[in-house]
Amino acid sequence: MLLGDRFSRSYPRSPSLLKANSPLSDTTISSAPFGTYDAEGNYTPRQITSSDTSFADAIAGTMVELKDGQLVSGTVVKIDRDEVLLEIGYKTEGVIPSRELSIRNDVDPSEIVSLGERIEALVLTLEDKEGRLLLSKKRAQYERAWGDIEKVKEVDGMVEGLVIEVVKGGLIVDIGLRGFLPASLVELRRVRDLQPYMGKVLQAKIIELDRNRNNVVLSRRGFLEETQKEQRDDFLVHLKPGEIRTGIVSSVVAFGAFVDLGGMDGLIHVSELSWKHVDHPGSVVAIGDEVTVQVLDVDMSRERISLSLKATQQDPWQEFASSHEVGQLVYGRVTKLVPFGGFVQVGDGIEGLVHISEMSAHHVDSPEQVVTPGEELWVKIIDLDLARRRISISIKQAAEGGELAEEYRSHFEVDEQGNWVGGDDAEREAAWADYYKEYGEGEAPPAAAEAVAEVAAVVEEVPAAPAE
Repeated sequence: MLLGDRFSRSYPRSPSLLKANSPLSDTTISSAPFGTYDAEGNYTPRQITSSDTSFADAIAGTMVELKDGQLVSGTVVKIDRDEVLLEIGYKTEGVIPSRELSIRNDVDPSEIVSLGERIEALVLTLEDKEGRLLLSKKRAQYERAWGDIEKVKEVDGMVEGLVIEVVKGGLIVDIGLRGFLPASLVELRRVRDLQPYMGKVLQAKIIELDRNRNNVVLSRRGFLEETQKEQRDDFLVHLKPGEIRTGIVSSVVAFGAFVDLGGMDGLIHVSELSWKHVDHPGSVVAIGDEVTVQVLDVDMSRERISLSLKATQQDPWQEFASSHEVGQLVYGRVTKLVPFGGFVQVGDGIEGLVHISEMSAHHVDSPEQVVTPGEELWVKIIDLDLARRRISISIKQAAEGGELAEEYRSHFEVDEQGNWVGGDDAEREAAWADYYKEYGEGEAPPAAAEAVAEVAAVVEEVPAAPAE
């Protein structure tokens, strides 16, 4: 054995020789120093300690351990149209799909993050079917936001966010997660057009919070009510019942219409919209209409204002009662038949009842034997009760003739008392001629005789329909 071989096997080479002959990295040499040599050249190995680690262990020490649902931080190293790559110190880069970047829909990744930016993400899955580590930025944002929002809700505080979407029934507000602001709670009164709120920053209160369903409901109306309470109180104090005010119809609902009086909304109940019967408020007013209303009541404790539209209009019953008297003849149209009689419209919004006993001089079993809906005829006013808004009229007594109501007198020949004195004998003769032609001049059946007699009496005593 050569001396050189023996020496090389007995003693390790000096560090200087290793460095010259074995090009190891500086990191390796400095992190793993060799032993020492004495004066005779004897080598003493360094003492091994517990802090010593292998190269593989050193590499493993730089790797992070992950699990689903874990929050991690990393650096954006690549931005594509559909995804972002995030370096988090794992064996592979994490992938954030574009849909997981923001709570907004259809976003451009380059508008959300930038290269080199440090962001937080949540681990969705360690390895999908393509072997990728999937992350979510928006869900990490959710996790952080939920904690903050729950604290705000506990103290009944306010949140602030940007309106990012207009959806059916309301707005989506970015408060770190998607908060829903119903249209009815955007302002003090319901807003129909929500588009102008897009891109605006709004303050609101949290009224519903459900983490399991990822549901947050907001109310800006509550915030406005608190900030405007002093103004509302002042408005209500100076508003008195009986006052006439002008306002704008802000909303139409099944039970009435709301009117903006310039400080608060008041309600016109459907019964106060018109003196006539109203099937739906929309047939009387529309959103945006300017209306003149009377204040009926102011409820300070409930902050409610009751209004009336019909109180500012002429009462048709009052008008009818002031221009008509019992005993006068009026012209009307049959609107409805009931078992005990029929209703006849004798004025705008005014209907009178013809009791079945006042339909004919002979016995009547049902109103259909005498009149039909839509038929126009003369009737006599036999009772006028303004307080109860009821008019009793008679077809039978109208056949006896009488005084015409004032509005008809200019169309017919009347005497000084207003009684109709005109007539056409030819019409009466024609009626009798038709009767005799059918039944002969002998005695007719009682019912037929009564009917013809009634026709003749009406033709003789009652004027024809007034000209349109």
